[in-house]
Amino acid sequence: MKKNISLFLMLFFTVLTFAQKTISGKITDDDGVAIPSASVTIEEPGKDAILAYAITNSKGEYKVTFTSAESNVDLKVKAFNQKPLTKQINNSDQTLNFKMQSEATEIKEVQLKTKMITARGDTISYDLKAFNSKNDRTLADVMKKIPGIEVNKDGTILYQGNAINKFYVNGKDLMEGGYGTINNSLPKDAVQKVEVLENHQPVKILQDKVPSDQAAINIKLKNSVTMTGRGEVGTGFGDPWLWNVKLTPMFFGQKSQWVVNYKTNNMGEQVENEGNILAFGSSWEGRRSNISQNNWLSVENASVPDLPVKRYLMNSVHYLSANYLTNIDKKKEWELKANANYTNNAVERESNSVTRDIQQGTQYTTRFLNNFYTDKLKGELIFTKNAKKGFFKNTTTFSQFWNADRAFAERNDKQGYRIGNEALESPTTSFQNSLSTIIPWKEKMVNFKSYLSYQNDKQILEISPANYLQFPYKEPGSTDFTTIKFTPGSTALQYFRIKSLDTSHSANISFTSKGWTFTPQVGLDFSTDNLTTNFDGSTVDNKPDFANLTYENDLKFTRVNPSASVGINYKSESWSLFSSFPVNFNNIKAEDAFRNVSKSLSKVTFTPNVFAQYSFASFFKASLNGGISNNFGDIQTAYAGYILTSPGGFNVMNPKNPIPQTTTKNAGTRLEYRNPLNNLFFNVGYRISDAKNNLIASSIVSESGFRVTEYLEKENKRTSNTYYAEIGKYFPKFKTNASLSYNNTISKSQSIRNTDNIDNKTNGNTLGIKFNNTYFSWMSVDFNASKTWNKTSNIFLTDNKGKSEGYSHNLNVFFYPLENHTIGFYWDQINSKSADIKYNNGFFDVSYQFSWAKKKIDFELKWMNIANKRVFERIDIDNTNITQTSMQLRPSQVMLSVKFNFK
Repeated sequence: MKKNISLFLMLFFTVLTFAQKTISGKITDDDGVAIPSASVTIEEPGKDAILAYAITNSKGEYKVTFTSAESNVDLKVKAFNQKPLTKQINNSDQTLNFKMQSEATEIKEVQLKTKMITARGDTISYDLKAFNSKNDRTLADVMKKIPGIEVNKDGTILYQGNAINKFYVNGKDLMEGGYGTINNSLPKDAVQKVEVLENHQPVKILQDKVPSDQAAINIKLKNSVTMTGRGEVGTGFGDPWLWNVKLTPMFFGQKSQWVVNYKTNNMGEQVENEGNILAFGSSWEGRRSNISQNNWLSVENASVPDLPVKRYLMNSVHYLSANYLTNIDKKKEWELKANANYTNNAVERESNSVTRDIQQGTQYTTRFLNNFYTDKLKGELIFTKNAKKGFFKNTTTFSQFWNADRAFAERNDKQGYRIGNEALESPTTSFQNSLSTIIPWKEKMVNFKSYLSYQNDKQILEISPANYLQFPYKEPGSTDFTTIKFTPGSTALQYFRIKSLDTSHSANISFTSKGWTFTPQVGLDFSTDNLTTNFDGSTVDNKPDFANLTYENDLKFTRVNPSASVGINYKSESWSLFSSFPVNFNNIKAEDAFRNVSKSLSKVTFTPNVFAQYSFASFFKASLNGGISNNFGDIQTAYAGYILTSPGGFNVMNPKNPIPQTTTKNAGTRLEYRNPLNNLFFNVGYRISDAKNNLIASSIVSESGFRVTEYLEKENKRTSNTYYAEIGKYFPKFKTNASLSYNNTISKSQSIRNTDNIDNKTNGNTLGIKFNNTYFSWMSVDFNASKTWNKTSNIFLTDNKGKSEGYSHNLNVFFYPLENHTIGFYWDQINSKSADIKYNNGFFDVSYQFSWAKKKIDFELKWMNIANKRVFERIDIDNTNITQTSMQLRPSQVMLSVKFNFK
C-alpha cells in the first residue's frame, strides 16, 4: 500500500511541476484602450492543436498557463474588429503586452453559428441542439449524449465520473436533489443550453473561501418565464390490459417555479424512484437523506434475473408528486420550497428452483410467489436564504410508510412436501428537521447546525401454518437433533419494533485571510435505539418454550460523541484545498439486562480528511485526497434474543460479543482534462482503501440448533485498490459522440466458516463503451455496451468456480424514411458466464412513430419482447450444490401511445 501511495504521489507532483509556464499581460488597441473578450491561445509550432487559452477581462488582462516540451510556442490573439496577431515566443514564464491594429470585419453574409461547447471561467456550456437527434424529446434523451456527462440507471448525473451536487433550472434549485422528474420530463425544445458549474460551492457566502470538488448542472431555458411540460397516454394489448399515463406540467418564472408529476403504469416501467434525492449539496446546508425503513424481517423472496427491470417487473404503480418554490422577499434572497410525493405500488414476482446435492445425490425444489405492496407518503418544507451576506436553511421532512409483503411458499425436500403463507406488515413513521445558519460577524463567519431525526419502525411477520417451519432443535442434555413440532394449524408470529432518535449539534467560527479560511468547530452527536421483539408460537410438547425470555429482546443502544475539529481551506486561481481535522470522543453502551447484554466502549479517535486540487494549462486539473474514518457497529451487532428474521430460521448474536471497531484509511489521486475547444474530455485516477477490524464474524449452530453469530477477537483487514479511466470526445464533422471507460478493482478480505480461516481475493474488471451518431439525415444510432470479467478465489473456490463474465448492450437505431415518420429498432443483449455455464439472452422491440409537427404530438406504436420470452433461467454452483432457477419475465406486449408537450 505504501509503495502504491508513494508512486502516485510522485506522479502527481511530477504532473504539477513538469514544464508548467505562465504568460500574462494586457491587450489594448492603438489608442491604449483595453480590449475585453479577446482570445489568447498557445499552440505548438506547426501543429493545429491548442495547448491552452484565456479570455481577457474587462481591463484587457489575461493569464494563460500551459505545459509543453517544445523550446518555443506560438501565441495567437484574436478580437472583433482587430487584426489577428501571432508571435512565436520562448517556452518560459513571462509578461507580454500587445497592441492590436484596428481592422474592420467585413460581414459578407449574416449567419449565426453557436459553438457546441464553450467555456468561461469554471462554467462549461453545451448547446443542446448540437447533440440531439430527431427522435429525442426530453432533456434526459440528450443529456446522455453530451461528452463528459453520464446518466446512471438510477438517474444520477455524473460529470467526469463524479456525481453532481446541485441541479438548477435558470439558477434556482427547485427539486433539492430530486431532479429525476425534471430531467425525464422537461422538453428539449424549452432548453437553450446545459451549463456545468465546475468546483461549485452552492453556499454563496462561502464562495472563494471554502472550495468544492463537485460540479453542478444549470439548465438555462430559452425564456425567463416558461410554461412547459411533457405528457403521455398509452394503452396496450397483453394479459392483463396495459396502461401508461405520464402527466408532468411545469412552470419556471423569475419569482416562482413549480412542477406537478403524475405517472402510472402496469407495463414494467419504474417511475416511483423519481423522487429520490440524487444530489446532496454541501454539508454546510445541513443534512438530508433518502428515508428508508429499518427492515429486519422478511418473507421468502422469489429470485430476480440479471436483466433490465422493464423485462421482468410485474407492477401496478401510481406516483404523484408536487414541487413548489417561491421568493418571499423583494430582494429574492429568501425562498420557500414545499415538496410532497405519494407512491402506491404493487409488484408480483415468481421463481422456481431445483437444488441438487452432488455428494449425497439428493435434490429439493422450491417455488415462491410474491406480492409486494408499497404505500408511502413524504412531505418536505424548506426555508432558505442564500446570499453573500448570510445563509439560513431549515428543512423539515415527514414520511409515512404502510408497506406489506406477501409470499406463497412451496417446498419439497427431505422434510417432505409443505406449503406456507407468509405475511409481513411494515408501518414506519419518520420525522427529520435540519437547521444550518451562517452569520457574518465583522471579518468572521459563525455557523450553527442542528439536526434531529426520530423514526418508529414496526414489523410483524406471520407464518401460516406454523408447521411449515421445519427447524432443527436439540433438547438440553441431549445429543440428538429433532424437528420443532409446531401445533398443526397454528400460526407463528414474530413481532419487531425499533425506535430511533438521532441528534447532531455543532457550532463553528471561520477566519479568512489571504485566501486561507480556518474554521474551529465543536459538536455533540447523540443517538439512541430501542429494540423490542417477541416471538409467539405454540408447539405440541412445549419444546422449546417460546414464552421464555430467550425469544424476546429489550435492548437499548446509545451513542454519545462530543467532537472538536479545525477546518483549513484555501482558494486561489489555481489551487483549491479543503481539509478537516476532527477529534472524536466516542462513547457507546448496549444494555439488555434479561439477556445478559451489558457492554460499553469509550475511545478517542482522530479522523482527518484532506482534498487538494491544482488547475493548470487551462484544461487540466490534478487532485489528491485522503482520510481516516471509524465505525463502531450498531444495534444489529448487539441483540441477544432469538429473532425469526425470515422463515429460514432464527438468528441471534452472542451476548459476550465485544463492540466491533473498524478503522478505514483511504487515499486517491486523479487527473482530469476537459477541452471545449476540441470537445475532448478524460479523467484517470486511482483509489486505495484499507479497513482494519478488531473482530471477525463467525457463524455457528448453537446447542439448540439455531444459528448464532459470534465475533472472535482477531485482527483482520479488507483492502481495495481501484484504477479507473474514462475518455470521451465529440466529433462535429461526423456528428458522433463516443466514450470509453475502464475500471479495475482488486479487493482482499478475511472470513471464517466453521473453523476454517478463509482468505478471499476478488479481481473485478469493467469496460464500458458509449456511441451516438446523427450523421445521416435518415438514421441515428445510440449504442451502450458493458463488458465485465471477475474472479473470486479462496480455499473453496478452486479451478474456474470463482470466475464469471458478463456482457450487455443496448442498441437503439432510428430510421426516418419520410418527414415526421420514425421507425425504431431496440436490441437488449445480456450474456453471462459462470464457471463453464453460459447464458445468452437477447430481447428485441420495434416501434413506429408519426409526429404531428405543428402540434408537437407524437403517435407511437411499440411492440416489446417480440420473441415472447417468458422465463429466464440461471444456474448457481456453491461447493457441492447446483441450483437451477427459473424466473418469470414480462410477456410480449403492444402499446399505443400519444406523447405531447404541454406548450
